[in-house]
Order: sequence, then C-alpha cells, then structure tokens
Amino acid sequence: MSNSSLLSPVASFSFSHKPLKSTFLLSPSHPSLLTLNMLPKKFRNSNRFRRLIVAKSNGNDSVDSADRLISALCYFYPFFDGIQYGKYVINQFYPVQAIVQPLVPAIKVFKSFPFNGFLVFLTLYFVVARNPNFSRYVRFNTMQAIGLDVLLIFPDLLERSFNPRDGLGLDMMMSFDSTVFLFLLVCLIYGSSSCLLGQLPRLPIVAEAAERQVL
Repeated sequence: MSNSSLLSPVASFSFSHKPLKSTFLLSPSHPSLLTLNMLPKKFRNSNRFRRLIVAKSNGNDSVDSADRLISALCYFYPFFDGIQYGKYVINQFYPVQAIVQPLVPAIKVFKSFPFNGFLVFLTLYFVVARNPNFSRYVRFNTMQAIGLDVLLIFPDLLERSFNPRDGLGLDMMMSFDSTVFLFLLVCLIYGSSSCLLGQLPRLPIVAEAAERQVL
C-alpha cells in the first residue's frame, strides 16, 4: 500500500487552529493537606517538597485501574488538537503513519466540529481537573494535558503571522511544525504509557504548573 493511500483518511478532513479535597490526599498512607500546613513555612513553600508529595502517587498499588485509564486518555487531547503540525512528518515517514492511522476515526470526530477542542478543554478543566471527587493523580495528569494544549497557542500564532510559501522560510516552518508534532507524539506515548503502568509522568515545561494547580 502506498504512503498516499495510507494517509488519505488523515488528509480527508480539515484541520482547525485554536486558538485533587481528594480521597488520595486524606489517605493515611499519604501526607494530607493538614500535615502539609503543620510543616514549617520553608518546607511548605519548597518546590522539592511539592515534588515529593506528588511523587507519592507513583506507586503502582496506589493508583486504581479507572484512574490510570482516565489519566492516559487525557494525553490524547493535545495530540488530537495539534495533529495538523504533523502534516509533513506523516507524509514522509511510514512508522509515524502506522501510529496515526488507527487514531484517524477519533481524530475525524474530534475535528468534525470547530468548537470540539474548546468544549473538551472546558470539560477536562472544570469537570475533571477542578473536581475534588477525582484523585489527585487524575487531576495532575489532566492538568499536564491541558497545559500541553495551551502551549499550542504559540505555534499557532507563529504560523498565522509567518506563513512563507517557499524557500528557506518554508523549510524552517516545516521543521518547526514537525518538531511540535514530534514533541506532542512523544508526550502522548510517554504520558499514556506511564499512566497505564500506574506511574507518574512528569512532562517538561508543564509539570511544575500542573503540580501547583493540584496542590
């Protein structure tokens, strides 16, 4: 099968630019917010201590299957929202096509309505990330996925303001788009696989911000 036939489902739809009181915190095996408030101020404000608290969810026995699945699915959101940046990589590399091809039906549904991305953002943020009924593990991973999607504002603005048609400018834009896509792909694979294994993924750039939101 040729590369063009493999990619035809992806090319058939248009891309649009877009713009924890948790039971986990109250568990006796993990430090609660009350315990955190009893510590000296220098420890409460310590980034190192915040990382230690979040890392407590890293044990496989402390994360149930539902939390793992919900957290893993969250990382598909920024990938679907930024799939348009892979238009060059997907055309040129068959392994990437093989990864994306099974996701095409879900991508088509996600891109079928212009406001789907925004609606998913609101749902993840208000229904999951800000909902104390979900565990801190789920909320942390949800915030990381939301943070990744927010970062897509910057390449979107760059493409709108700098859109070369040929020459060196086009080559640079192709490289930039491909870098953004590969970054999203790596985050998807790393984030989702870590969650399915019950581990806590920490993504560059967004992990600290997600951590602050959770705590």
